[in-house]
Parts: sequence; structure tokens; C-alpha cells
Amino acid sequence: MAEPVRAGRRPGWREVMIVAICVVALVLGLAVATSLLPTQAQEVVFHTPLVIIVLIVGTGWWLWQVSRRPSEGPEP
Repeated sequence: MAEPVRAGRRPGWREVMIVAICVVALVLGLAVATSLLPTQAQEVVFHTPLVIIVLIVGTGWWLWQVSRRPSEGPEP
């Protein structure tokens, strides 16, 4: 049996654009912050798997948080 369609609010273009702009700003901010680091610290960032490790840990944490949220029950 198919699940019933929820009548909840879906994100619109405004919300999507806000998230996209925030992500782009965050990435550009991190690029600027990395360029301000001393050369030895930049070598650690660029020549080690540090970024990959951060992405894997962050994704795992986010998935864990999503899986722990209580599910919304059917509306009465």
C-alpha cells in the first residue's frame, strides 16, 4: 500500500535560494580563510586527506541526526 500524501509545507524557491546562497558564501569564506593561513597550514589542507575526512565525518553526523528525528505521525 502506498503511503498517504502529507499535507505539510514543501520548501519553495525562496528557501532553496537561501540555502544555496548560504552554501556558496560558506565555501567562499572557507577559501578565503584557507588563503590567509600560513604556508605550512595550507600544505596540511591541500596535501592531506583532511577535507575528505571532514566531509565524511560531517555527512555521517548529519545522517545520524536525521535518522534520530522523531517521525511525524499521521494527522488525525
